Amino acid sequence: MTTLIRFASFFVIAGLLAMTAAKPKRVVFFGDSITQAGVKPGGYIDRLKSLLPADQFELIGAGIGGNKIYDLFLRMDDDVLAQKPDVVIVWVGVNDVWHKASSGTGTDPDKFVRFYEAVIKKLQAANAKVVLCTPAAIGEKTDMTNQQDGDLNQYSQFIRDLAKRHNLPLVDLRKAFLDYNLKNNPENKEKGILTTDRVHLNDAGNQFVAEQMQKVLATVK
Repeated sequence: MTTLIRFASFFVIAGLLAMTAAKPKRVVFFGDSITQAGVKPGGYIDRLKSLLPADQFELIGAGIGGNKIYDLFLRMDDDVLAQKPDVVIVWVGVNDVWHKASSGTGTDPDKFVRFYEAVIKKLQAANAKVVLCTPAAIGEKTDMTNQQDGDLNQYSQFIRDLAKRHNLPLVDLRKAFLDYNLKNNPENKEKGILTTDRVHLNDAGNQFVAEQMQKVLATVK
């Protein structure tokens, strides 16, 4: 009888372990309108589904148009932590820079860093693995004459520094976009290479971002 119980216990435990192992990793993409559009057919999150094993990853979009870093902090509980994510990919910064020029409602550098660090710490306190992304583009000219190039480079460096300080994976989209445009934008166009309007992704941009995300997600344990 004891032997039978042991065998039964073994199979129950083995079954539970198998169920745990089979559970897909829940990934929440946390950001602005670029991420909001990313879940639509052809969007970068939608395209990622074909680049990652479907049984290993569950992809969830949590993007809202116009969001800045403090918006993410304020809605994190309801829109991200309530999902009980295993991984959160934070992609924000364009509006923090862009809105400084377009409407005077951007985010000052010191506040950007403080809110971003608060987002990281709160996600980590909930046992989520955090992946950071630099803002990709506000204009695609390769001669660095886009109006917000200076600020965008500065804020991207803030995020690189945060990733290094907290030992977090980084999807450096700012660098990736600059490198891509140097090779594929010989006419120095301000849009139409990876974006539709200097900021939001076209088909090539969605595929490119999906590929950059896939490289990093494949390394997140």
